[in-house]
This record gives sequence, C-alpha cells and structure tokens, in this order.
Amino acid sequence: MKYGIIGAGAMGYRFGVMMQENAGINVDFIDTWEPNVEKVRQQGGVTVSRDHEDRHIVPINIYYPEEYNGHPDVWIIFKKQMQLADELQRDYDAGIFHDDQYVFSAMNGMGHFEKIAQYFHKDHIICGTAMIATRLDAPADVDFMGAVDSEVMHMARYNNEAPDETTQQVFDDFKSARLGPVYANDWKGMCMSKVVFNAVCNTLCTMFEMQMGQFIEYPGVPEMARQLFNESFDTCERAGIRLIESRQEEIDSVTTISKAYKYHYPSMYQDFSKGRPTEVDYINGYIAKIGRENDYICRTHEFLIHEVHMAEMMRKYHHQQENAIQYS
Repeated sequence: MKYGIIGAGAMGYRFGVMMQENAGINVDFIDTWEPNVEKVRQQGGVTVSRDHEDRHIVPINIYYPEEYNGHPDVWIIFKKQMQLADELQRDYDAGIFHDDQYVFSAMNGMGHFEKIAQYFHKDHIICGTAMIATRLDAPADVDFMGAVDSEVMHMARYNNEAPDETTQQVFDDFKSARLGPVYANDWKGMCMSKVVFNAVCNTLCTMFEMQMGQFIEYPGVPEMARQLFNESFDTCERAGIRLIESRQEEIDSVTTISKAYKYHYPSMYQDFSKGRPTEVDYINGYIAKIGRENDYICRTHEFLIHEVHMAEMMRKYHHQQENAIQYS
C-alpha cells in the first residue's frame, strides 16, 4: 500500500523513514512548515540520526498540500493538537482527501480523533499510540531516540471492531518497518493509557526542563507518579474508561521508560523550549476535564496545568531579561 504522512515533524519522520528504509514502503510527506519543506528540498532529504550518532540524509518526497496530486491508501497524521483543525481544513481544501482512504494517527493527547472523524468515515479511522521517543532538532533534522528495535506502539479501530483487511495490512506494514505494533481492543482505553503516562513524564520534565534520565534520578518520582496516576485512574473509572495497564504497571513504566530514554527531552519540553504553546491542555487538561464531567476534581493535574501555563507566560519576561543583560 501507499502511505502519506501529514506532518513531517519528529514522529512523522520517524514513521515515514522507518517504513521506507526497513520495509521498502512508498511514502509521501505533506507539510506546511516552510523552513522544513525547503530544507528537505535544499539538502535532498531529511537528516536522520539515532541517539546523536550515524547522521545521514534519507531522500524523501515532500509536498505542500496544494501541490500534491497523489492518492495514498492510508494517511498517517502527526500534528500538534493545537494545529490539527487548521491542518485538516487546509488539506481538505487542497483536495487531497478521498472517500476510499484510511487514516492512522498516534498523536499525543486526546481530542484529535473527533476532529479527524469530520473528514473520514469512522470505519476508516485507526487509532494509535506510540511509546517512541524522537527529537526534531531543526528543520529537516531528526534524531531517533532509543536502541534499535525498542519501538513499541498500539493500535485499535475507532469503531472498536476487529481489524478489517486494510487495518491488518497497516499492522503488517508497521511490523515490517520494525515499529513494534500491538493490537488493542478499545481505542479510548488504549489512548488514555498513553495520556496518563505523558501527564506525568512530559509535564514534570517540562516544568523542570530536564531529560528523562535526570527526572528519574529523583527518588520521589515514583510517589509523585502514584499521586497523578491515582487521580487519572479514579477519573477514568468514573467515566467508564478501562485503561490497558494497571495503576502499578503505569507507575513502573515511568522508571523503565525514563531509564531507556535517559537522554530524551519529552515533546512537551521540546515545544516549551522553542517558545511554542504546549499540549498540556490536551493531556493533563483532558484528564481534568473528564474528571469534572464525572463529579471528580483532579486537583494535582489542575495545579500542574496552571504551572505549565504560568511557565509559558514567563518566557516573555525571561526574554526581556536576556536582552537587558546583552545590552548592559
């Protein structure tokens, strides 16, 4: 099958390049970030490394939506939650969506599948999560974090039915690409399991501007994680969402994954450090929203949301201080 990647960022590059290089699959990339597109065209591809080593250029096909006339069987979408609605509308206006196409997404946070369902039939939507750490260090410059074959991802159909022929082919292609796919029975429980993990590691690492290996050095992390996970699980239980991992498995995964990706800065910090809005409202905020809808207040999550937004606000003052020092 032919695939199109919407969003040539850290994870879009990770999936597309691994599908090309490991499985020989035909992939096109669609992106709207001009510095990224033009850098790919200038250097003849995307610069790829793994854990800061073996930097090399991988040739890829990249297009703006308005100039694309291909017809992939499956779209793979990796955009920031805040950008998704505008991206989907632009792609739709460009005429690149077709009724026969399937779509897969493993974006961080929650709320994206409802947006995607406005453009694709629910039977053609494949939900995913990816426990795969990747950094976009500059336009067309991506770093795959973690050892080879450490990739793990989950997928489930949006209608929660058994895999159909196309979904099975997507699974097989991901397996050939060595992306580590695993089937799940319920998309919402699958996705929320990743959200509650990110609500601990991504948010706390961002607050203290640290790598995951530095984060797990602090002996109080398991207890901090337990407090946040307990709120998350209590919320999901009230909402009738059954996560695919237990409370203790989630707590244990913080240690395991933080050690495995010790040099990784989570995606929320990558956005924060570059002056972009974070996805905290789609991660901790989504958990808190579900809680309030079910008469439960996630006090710690709500506190962290305010802390992240306060830190975002303070960037303008830090910038002013840096300018003052520079010209003093």
